[in-house]
Amino acid sequence: MSQRNKATHPATGGTTPGDPASDADIRESSGSDAGAASDPLVDAAAVTRVFGIRHHGPGSARSLRHALEEFRPDAILIEGPADADPLVGFVAADTMAPPVALLAYVPDSPARAAFWPFAVFSPEWQAMRYGVDHAVPVRFCDLPATNVLAADDDARGGGSDPLAALASAAGYDDAERWWDAVVESVPDSAAFDAITEAMTALREDARHAATAITPPTADAPPQLGASAPTDTEVPATVTLSPLDAPELLEKPSAAHGFESPAAADRPDPAMAPLIVDQHTLVREAHMRQVMRQVLKGGAKRLAVVCGAWHAPALVEPLGPAAPDMRLLKGLPKTKAALTWVPWTHSRLAAGSGYGAGVTSPGWYHHLFTETERPVARWLTKVAGVLRSHDLPVSSAHIIEAVRLADTLAALRGRPLPGLSEVTEAVRSVMCGGDETMLRLVVDELVVGETLGGVPEDTPTVPLAADLRARCKTLRLKQEALARNIDLDLRKDRDVERSHLLHRLRLLGIGWGTPTTGDVRSTGTFRETWTLRWEPEFEVRIVEAAVWGTTLRTAAETKILDTASRDDVTVTALADALETALLADLGGATEGLITRLEAAAALDHDVTHLLGALPGLTRTLRYGDVRGTDTKALAHVADGLLVRICAGLPGAVTGLDTDAAQALRAQIDAAHTAISTRDDEHATTEWLATLQRIADRDDVHGAIGGRAVRLLCDAERIDDADSARRLAAALSIGNTPAAKAAWIDGFLGGRGLLLVHDRELLRRIDEWLRDLNEDQFVATLPLLRRTFGSFESGERRAISQALRDTGSAPTTSNGPTAIDPIRGQLALRAATAILGAAG
Repeated sequence: MSQRNKATHPATGGTTPGDPASDADIRESSGSDAGAASDPLVDAAAVTRVFGIRHHGPGSARSLRHALEEFRPDAILIEGPADADPLVGFVAADTMAPPVALLAYVPDSPARAAFWPFAVFSPEWQAMRYGVDHAVPVRFCDLPATNVLAADDDARGGGSDPLAALASAAGYDDAERWWDAVVESVPDSAAFDAITEAMTALREDARHAATAITPPTADAPPQLGASAPTDTEVPATVTLSPLDAPELLEKPSAAHGFESPAAADRPDPAMAPLIVDQHTLVREAHMRQVMRQVLKGGAKRLAVVCGAWHAPALVEPLGPAAPDMRLLKGLPKTKAALTWVPWTHSRLAAGSGYGAGVTSPGWYHHLFTETERPVARWLTKVAGVLRSHDLPVSSAHIIEAVRLADTLAALRGRPLPGLSEVTEAVRSVMCGGDETMLRLVVDELVVGETLGGVPEDTPTVPLAADLRARCKTLRLKQEALARNIDLDLRKDRDVERSHLLHRLRLLGIGWGTPTTGDVRSTGTFRETWTLRWEPEFEVRIVEAAVWGTTLRTAAETKILDTASRDDVTVTALADALETALLADLGGATEGLITRLEAAAALDHDVTHLLGALPGLTRTLRYGDVRGTDTKALAHVADGLLVRICAGLPGAVTGLDTDAAQALRAQIDAAHTAISTRDDEHATTEWLATLQRIADRDDVHGAIGGRAVRLLCDAERIDDADSARRLAAALSIGNTPAAKAAWIDGFLGGRGLLLVHDRELLRRIDEWLRDLNEDQFVATLPLLRRTFGSFESGERRAISQALRDTGSAPTTSNGPTAIDPIRGQLALRAATAILGAAG
């Protein structure tokens, strides 16, 4: 997407994109006698109506729509970034489906971004819809994104919620419930004057800040010292993490309405002082300047839609423009690009950290879209949700819940049941008081996860356009709710889907997460992914656009850049090579192989080479499944194996227990990888290396025992040889700890071996029975870990085998054979000892 969108639309009034209220326009609109009591350039016959609304309120949206029909404006101003005017025309597109958000970001630093969300029940959205439906010019009047993204968030002050003060005065302890009862449930176009009057009274009593300036009036210039909070929508400015981190890094500020961890210790918001901070006054000054510009342009009936708290500062007369000019002079600026992006209801919820969020976006959407019998229709949806979770809910439950909600509303003096009455009816009638069942309703309906959509021709970066095109071709739909898909890699479309998801993960866009599927498969031709689209991915796409214009080229560039770093390890390069193959990044494969060969040649740490070998083997397997040429990969794997076989026998000596356990795990992984590859030469070299390790006496028991076990499994040594090695390991010359370590290496994870090999079981049982108390206590932790790793069925089978056969040695009915040569050696040794003693 270009830095500034050059398109214009009839609904925007044909203003210049990027800076509709430019300094030149503001100077012109202020006139040479800007210090006069009012602006003489504004036609006195012009009528301005200010509609103070609450963002994302269905009652406010419906009331505003009625008020606009009655007022019939010829120009509309909406609280929002002034440089987003060219994007208003997209509201008329058939494929524009709220919830959506205006996204502004700094092209050179996309991590610095801000969102302005809108839902179908947002009054601002309805104002835009009215404008495009009636060919009325619509503009935004708040600070441009160029100023918002350059501002220091920490400089914005906080304050209490003015709605909380009004709710407290009305006897409500919940501002949300008060607004729902007074405004949302009783749409009335005449309510706006009452709201403005109430806010005016609150602002007169607001605390004054030393750095603030009061809004100008017709009778007096601005004064130092006023201040106010923002109950209105402040853009959700965020600084996203680097591409490989999923969380937001920037600490939310109080001006955004985020609640800090210490929020529970704060006083009652209704009792806290109201504050108008400097940032609020600057925003209101810009709104008034845009109003002057529109009125000077010939508007006769101007409608201004803004947050209720700003309404008193925008009502006529506007006063002189010079004080506003001084307030706006010198504001920091930066380059900004803007576009529309899909949004979700859950991101409109206050619980997501959105400052102007509401507690129940799903409920508000229902109220706005279902005008006939909304309570009965809502409870029917609730029944559907509970039934989808296999919970018994009948039509009788719905009827009784409707009756209870109506009764509660009548007892509380409400014209219609609100969310609190409906929720209590659901809890009592449908959920039987079960809060867990009610939680399902809250998550899936009261909040909801509806994902909006934007037109395909919406301005965006080429990388996002490529993603849209690929999703359309592969029939992958971006959805807010998580769902699993099983990919059969023997099918061309599923292979392409796998490539797409792997490329996105490489770019830090975690739309898909590999998971374990329900379909059982022992091959490598199947993948299972969990897909869930998050609105923040739009910013990460913009961030990833620095790597290329398509997903393939961007992923190839990024992975090669990562591989070229000086501190990259052989294991990391092997993993990158595996990822490149999974993502079908042919342009990066050759470079990664070359880099891996160079790194492996300089790396003398055998553990690094062992860690890289399993990844290369998996790469070879996936390459076979996907039809990829893997000859170069096989050459690299063979080179690694040669170096491993040469260096491993020397690397297994002098290790402590922790190091031996870690190396044993790597040997296991390498053995599995080599066995899976099924290459005769590689298998022969590897088993020969294990043979050399097993024959050494200076190897830690965990490694020596495992080498014997692997050789026995591969049939390189027979049962008699393994029994002899076990007897040597359990001989009197070794310490109990060394014996236990050898048994752990030999048996670790293989309990069935003791079930089927009774001689082995007898030998281990005899060794344990011969341990004295101190030796047994010393070896118990390691033995417990060894036998604790067995399956419960394996442990029961071992116990049964001991009960059936006992631990007595096997006897032979024939005469015992005597070896005279060994007897002579024993006699000579005994004679020498006795002679030395004498």
